[in-house]
Amino acid sequence: MPNARATHLTRRGILAAGGALGLGAALAACGDDDGKSGGSGEATTAAKSGPWTFKDDRGTTVKLDKVPTKIVAFVGVAAALYDYGIEVKGVFGPTTTKGGKADVQAGDMDVSKLTVFGNAWDQFNVEKYAAFAPEVLISTTFDSAGTLWYVPEASKDKIAKLAPSAAISVYDRQITQPLAKMWELAESLGADMKADKVAASKKEFEAAAERLRKAAKSRPEIKVMAGSASQDIFYVSGTNLSIDLEYFKSLGVNFVEPPESAKTEGGGWFESLSWENVDKYPADVIMMDDRSSTIQPADITEATWKKLPAVKAGQVIARSPEPILSYAKCTPLLTSLAEAIEKAKKVA
Repeated sequence: MPNARATHLTRRGILAAGGALGLGAALAACGDDDGKSGGSGEATTAAKSGPWTFKDDRGTTVKLDKVPTKIVAFVGVAAALYDYGIEVKGVFGPTTTKGGKADVQAGDMDVSKLTVFGNAWDQFNVEKYAAFAPEVLISTTFDSAGTLWYVPEASKDKIAKLAPSAAISVYDRQITQPLAKMWELAESLGADMKADKVAASKKEFEAAAERLRKAAKSRPEIKVMAGSASQDIFYVSGTNLSIDLEYFKSLGVNFVEPPESAKTEGGGWFESLSWENVDKYPADVIMMDDRSSTIQPADITEATWKKLPAVKAGQVIARSPEPILSYAKCTPLLTSLAEAIEKAKKVA
């Protein structure tokens, strides 16, 4: 297990304290910026002979002589690409649990077939990465500086020299934007975005969004709180930076909103509460962080938690603060929240 500070850094997928916020704007753009538009959309086998370009959310255009096949990606990025038919062989970030099973962020990938360069925060085996001979590294970024998520501060410069990098921003925007960028990335890598399964997944996402919009409109009185649990602290997320919560709010969901003054410790992402004060905000539905770095609802023993009206009513659902950015993986997030709002008893 990571130590207390590291656990806090992975909280909410954003890392408040000295982690990503302190990483600065390093990993200066690999590649150049005179950019061509990304990808041909042809099948990978047909596209390999031609050059590959992709303009990422930092404004960096990565150029290679051919479509990369030796891709290394943050595990959630790899999981999204996998849903579109692109298999990434090298990953970093939470990939396996203590028992060796797939972490929630690994999606449907067979983790036994992956080369893992680091499974936890601040872990990245640079020598193993160099030996892998990566053609490109792809991650998300949780700040305006374009800091690559889960690339350690101590080794970021060495890592940057071994292969160009690309980033998809999951900072202060709605989830539809990174979903569209991941779609563009997958297409550039040779995915068949016209395949029936892929096309259907986008329509299903749009239908689920409409369901959530209707649920929120019909039941505006239902108050939803986004929480995350650690041993000593309960975190309440605000909606103004998280891609999922910003989108859900735009659809009309009525969220608990900690005041800005209370979110300073969390870098503007969340308010930290002691377990004694976990009842500070009334809520009818509680969405709880599903990442392996957090304590899951079934394992929370605090009496104050068990007394919460939403908990007593069984109105607690999972939340993915770092959603896998494929339409297939994001649709259930919308459906789960819509269903919770539709069925919720007014208890707060």
